[in-house]
Amino acid sequence: MRRAFSEILTQCAGEDDRLAFITGDLGFQVFTEFQKNYPERFINAGVAEAQMINTAAGMALEGWHPIAYSIASFATARPFEQIRYCVAYPKLPVVLVGAGRGYTYSTSGVSHHAGDDLGLMSILPGMTVVAPGDPNEMRHLFPQVLKLRTPVYFTVGRFGEPVYDSDEPIVLGKARLVRKGSGVAILSVAEMVHDAIKARENLEAQGLTPSVYQFHTIKPLDTTTLAHLAKSHQALIVVEEHVPSGGLWSAVCQWAATAPDSKCQLVRLGPPDAFILGNPKREELRSRYGFDSVSIAKRCQELMS
Repeated sequence: MRRAFSEILTQCAGEDDRLAFITGDLGFQVFTEFQKNYPERFINAGVAEAQMINTAAGMALEGWHPIAYSIASFATARPFEQIRYCVAYPKLPVVLVGAGRGYTYSTSGVSHHAGDDLGLMSILPGMTVVAPGDPNEMRHLFPQVLKLRTPVYFTVGRFGEPVYDSDEPIVLGKARLVRKGSGVAILSVAEMVHDAIKARENLEAQGLTPSVYQFHTIKPLDTTTLAHLAKSHQALIVVEEHVPSGGLWSAVCQWAATAPDSKCQLVRLGPPDAFILGNPKREELRSRYGFDSVSIAKRCQELMS
């Protein structure tokens, strides 16, 4: 997905001569094309994330359209105060890009874990929060967030994420139908869509066909689609690589608490409200805490039986 991000970033820079890229000493050999074509708009702020945000805010005030980029945990938690007061409060058009969100860097320890990034950014007033699931969503959603000219948090995976097939258009703020089904609907966010699809494929052999929807936009949440799903399905399973607070699960529960006639069962599959110790591999972590494709399929079986 990072290669796709580099490509669409360079393309957008060719269409917007006020777009600038600020990195926190990361992305070398990934953004070579951008740096080659637009050296005066490529800024390395060094390992100083707070200064990176301050630089982006200052450039936005001068009419630039800055993109600030770092590992998700460093891009959100470390400079949170600067994001809050220098970007969100004055509603500046800064796009903050967090690479390797969730537990992409699971083996690197808690300092590199970003299981709370969506929550941290969602609580900021006026912040749009987007977590694409594959390179296609990346390419379509990034130009759309640039048009907002408001604060945005946008996540980027690592390398090698597969492209999933869906005839649904990729529209900011609109959930995407991935697989049509009945009974149970699986709601995924970011790269968890691939586990949701795999779970559905495993269930088809048993004659079970849950729906699969991708919620790439966490804020604003597509409550119209949620209302439809709540009426047409007996249960909604939220699958997320995020702590229980602040992610897609929290957003869905907040909606359900005030939604009229929302009586379907809500289920969450995801990591616990805890720091993940022991440096497990990402696949091992998902299996251990029960939100991989096998766990998703098993929970669907229980609900649909």
